[in-house]
Amino acid sequence: MKTIIHKANTRGYANHGWLQSHHSFSFANYYNPERMNFGALRVLNDDIVQPKMGFGTHPHQNMEIISIPLQGALTHKDSMANKRAIEVDEIQVMSAGTGITHSEFNDSKKEVVNFLQIWIVPEELNVTPNYEQKKFASKNKHNKLQLVVAPKDKLEENALPINQQAYIYRTYLETKKTINIKAKSENNGFYIFVVDGAIEVDSNLLNSRDAIGVSEVESFAIKANKDSELVIIEVPMH
Repeated sequence: MKTIIHKANTRGYANHGWLQSHHSFSFANYYNPERMNFGALRVLNDDIVQPKMGFGTHPHQNMEIISIPLQGALTHKDSMANKRAIEVDEIQVMSAGTGITHSEFNDSKKEVVNFLQIWIVPEELNVTPNYEQKKFASKNKHNKLQLVVAPKDKLEENALPINQQAYIYRTYLETKKTINIKAKSENNGFYIFVVDGAIEVDSNLLNSRDAIGVSEVESFAIKANKDSELVIIEVPMH
């Protein structure tokens, strides 16, 4: 098993006033040559958007973009005529493909929005853009893996489709519970982001907002040392 640890306080940080963002990988003005990606996972930003603020209309191309709200609601508007709010327990996926523009805004007058923005490099360039979002029942992630994103050609359960052989899971592990993780392919690795709580992976202790990358292993276990919320991203490493 090969592991890489990213402690919460080692992430890149940007404070724009209206936006506070922690970067797990090089992004915008944060550049770290040792943190360019984890396999096909290119970006994991932990963003907090202030009330009545947001990202103006901007373009994306040839990237799989996944948004996971942790607090509040983010209003999305794009060039494909989608205009919807994304709320906690909803997941949004966007295959930018040949090109798409969109904006994201916190319409609340009082509450901040906290969401994870994940970018995954696509397996095929210049596909037709696609946008989907779905609510996933919170009860279905208790002490088990809840699949929320999967390859568009291998869709399982009610997962949302992306243009890459990658999977995203959520789980809520109660104290002292253990969950076993098995790779879909020997080429895949896992990036485990601790939203909240404390876990143990191969004797490595991780706390809230820490992350661990695990690769070159067929299966492994995650143990919760206290109640823990996790996002687990399985991606091709090569």
